[in-house]
Amino acid sequence: MIQTNAYATLSATSPLQPLVIQRRDPKPDDVLIEIAYSGICHSDIHTARSEWGPSTYPCVPGHEIVGKVLKVGKRVKRFRKGDLVGVGCMVDSCGKCPSCKTHEQQFCANHTVFTYNSVELDGKSTTLGGYSQHITVKDKYVLKLKKGVPLDRVAPLLCAGITTYSPLKRYKVKKGTKVGVVGLGGLGHMAVKIAKAMGGEVFVFSTSESKQADAKRLGAKHFVLSHNAEQMSKVAGKLDLIINTVSAKHDYSPFLGCLKMDGTMVLVGVPSEPSQVAAISLIFGRKRLTGSLIGGIKETQEMLDFCLKKKIYSDIELISADQINEAYERTIKGQVKYRFVIDAKTF
Repeated sequence: MIQTNAYATLSATSPLQPLVIQRRDPKPDDVLIEIAYSGICHSDIHTARSEWGPSTYPCVPGHEIVGKVLKVGKRVKRFRKGDLVGVGCMVDSCGKCPSCKTHEQQFCANHTVFTYNSVELDGKSTTLGGYSQHITVKDKYVLKLKKGVPLDRVAPLLCAGITTYSPLKRYKVKKGTKVGVVGLGGLGHMAVKIAKAMGGEVFVFSTSESKQADAKRLGAKHFVLSHNAEQMSKVAGKLDLIINTVSAKHDYSPFLGCLKMDGTMVLVGVPSEPSQVAAISLIFGRKRLTGSLIGGIKETQEMLDFCLKKKIYSDIELISADQINEAYERTIKGQVKYRFVIDAKTF
């Protein structure tokens, strides 16, 4: 076993603190990674605080991981020592069910092993995430990065990037597609960048007028104050697709009113309480309200290749490990532009 420094929480009400954890020595199909940077996702906070159901403690969050290969198992052919790599939201699945066979491992019919707070396929080991200096992962779940990219700004692509890329691709955003993005945070700012790079005409919806300048800088053509009835009425029935990134309880109906006939709103934010929707807002216009969960490994690699080619990176604030608890509170208050990333040297 390999001992490594990490940051963990010991209960739903405890702050994160230093902890030495163990990683397995690489098996024949494993890759041992020295972590360089780990992003902070809002999911980390929900899980650390047992807000999505009881978590297993100690909990080491983190699923936006980038670093370099230290060692590979004897059967690994795709990677060698020194390669730059990433690890996202999952690290294993059954590999046999219809979802796995179609490269949608996040929907494994038997068991998706998520990067942290998940039980491995052995049925007993709990996964520990990227708030650490090393991680051992099956080679099939390790993603390739190219040299010369800003690794700290690439890290959030492993969750925020794929979470927004997947529905934008699925609904075939192209030149002229009118795309709404609800919320300009960690997910929202990536949705704007990626939709713009795909050719979309981007509308940002926000409750904060102060975000208008950033929305335009990031690539949005239009900015709409979602609590302003007059501004909302001007975009009624205009949009092909909306990516809703908001993770707080809110009414979906006003945004559905901005869709064209047969338009779609995709939920990628996860409020801790149920949100409202009026049936009539779906019935009139034959509109769709759906959701999306990250992407499979194949699509995640495709997203990385697309973003790195287009030089699409996350806007980040780099922090040290002893700032994680403060970063959690600032994330909840929306006081970050737009993703905290931890320097793993400080664990």
